[in-house]
Amino acid sequence: MSRAEAERELAALHRLGGHLLCWGEPHYPPALAAVEDAPPVLSILGRPELLRAPMVAVVGARNASANGRRLAREIAASLGDSGVVVVSGMARGIDAAAHNGALATGSVAVVAAGIDMVYPPEHRDLYEALARDGAVAAELPFGTEPQARHFPRRNRIISGMSLGVVVVEAAARSGSLITARFALEQGREVFAVPGSPLDPRARGPNDLLRQGAVLTENAADILAHLGPALQAGLPPLAPRGEAPPLLLGRRAGAPPFVEPTPVADDDALALIVERLGATPVAVDELVRQCQMSASAVASLLLELELAGRIERHPGNLVSLR
Repeated sequence: MSRAEAERELAALHRLGGHLLCWGEPHYPPALAAVEDAPPVLSILGRPELLRAPMVAVVGARNASANGRRLAREIAASLGDSGVVVVSGMARGIDAAAHNGALATGSVAVVAAGIDMVYPPEHRDLYEALARDGAVAAELPFGTEPQARHFPRRNRIISGMSLGVVVVEAAARSGSLITARFALEQGREVFAVPGSPLDPRARGPNDLLRQGAVLTENAADILAHLGPALQAGLPPLAPRGEAPPLLLGRRAGAPPFVEPTPVADDDALALIVERLGATPVAVDELVRQCQMSASAVASLLLELELAGRIERHPGNLVSLR
């Protein structure tokens, strides 16, 4: 890149409200700085002081179940309330749920494109919320479109920033398992949430558990295991403007990001099926996550039941057959 091109990119980044963060500068993530192939420069939107705080990555399947999304959101929220910044990749499913859970206390998204590219496009609201209340980081130059080969590079930054990586749901071959592999190579802890062997989305975490990952059911499991690292004197978060440091408790008034509501009937049916798995989930939880009326969800579940695709359970729970 020529000097003129670099100056144009920097000017475009500044117009977006971002800036460059170089290796060795005060806000460069300390855990990432210790990685052999740490990026020399990151583009940053949002609050760079979050990058100095202790971080834990929460990653998983894009076609996550309702239970998986709920657990990722709850784990991320509890980590945030304990002073840990949650980092993920802003993908559909588990990533979005994790960001949503920790948005009020501080969450960082590492993207597999230029800092100005919103991917997936339906996460525009999440991107803007992170750029305002959290942070967005990118290694690739301004204007770079997301491509398949960029995601593994992004994943090694996610694990490199973190003290540990939590895998909630993941197929046998998935990007989340690539992140876990990078974590092991970088000397990070790997946590895995067990799942039903009947659900292919549980194959990845269950395999990680067989290989020695830490069995994880809630944030307390993570905090207990990382206790010494979390107490190792990592710098606290700096205040945002006049606000107090955000190490404990949630900041009031930060709106949660909610994924958009599908409109077409076929899309709505697919959304219901995506959030179902072998583990029963409450119908009320489907209504909340899918942002549909209770009557619409009931109608779609009836259609699936008549087709023999779901099973009803006591307590108004349903699961895939």
